[in-house]
Amino acid sequence: MDVLRKHWYDLGGLLSISVLVFVYVNLNTLSSYQLLMWLSLTSLFFHQLEEYRIVGTFPGMINTAVFNSPIPDRYPLNTNTALYINMGVGWLCYLLAALLAKKAIWLGIATILISLGNIIAHTFLFNIKGKTYFNAGMITCWLFFAPCIYFFIKITYSENLITVTDYLIGIPLGIFLNIVGVLKMITWLADKNTPYAFEKRNLLLKDRDINRSI
Repeated sequence: MDVLRKHWYDLGGLLSISVLVFVYVNLNTLSSYQLLMWLSLTSLFFHQLEEYRIVGTFPGMINTAVFNSPIPDRYPLNTNTALYINMGVGWLCYLLAALLAKKAIWLGIATILISLGNIIAHTFLFNIKGKTYFNAGMITCWLFFAPCIYFFIKITYSENLITVTDYLIGIPLGIFLNIVGVLKMITWLADKNTPYAFEKRNLLLKDRDINRSI
């Protein structure tokens, strides 16, 4: 389990390759909406790779800049919480949105709102809080999430896919997942005594050489 806590985002990177191969093989049979939802799942994998591996400093930025934590390697976000939120909420919702496709447009709306929430948070909230112009996850927000949002609107409206019921379920669910499934989960599962700490590479540069004890 500890290996998964430290490498779930690497697994996501491998899964993104599998999804892209699946999309390529089935390109002629997938509808525009199905294709978009599978690519949306891939965009999530890429986004998490940027946050936790490629740039990697998302945990430190959240704990230091947003929560002003004295122990940014594990509080309030820790490796256990990150696993639950990203795999339990993120992967599950985006995967179901791709598998169910037009049978659950409302779920597609919810996941697109999560992507939109990430764009807003990474572009404005995190930079304002951290007094920065860039943070881990910001590039993939604009490189992948933004196009997915654009094409979601374009496809669903041009093909008249969304019903009133989809709006009534999808919008509240998307808001709920952004607030409760992500932000509240971080604070609810926070534990200053947790052993599930992030590695130094996941912290901001200014916090890496500071000896901290709980």
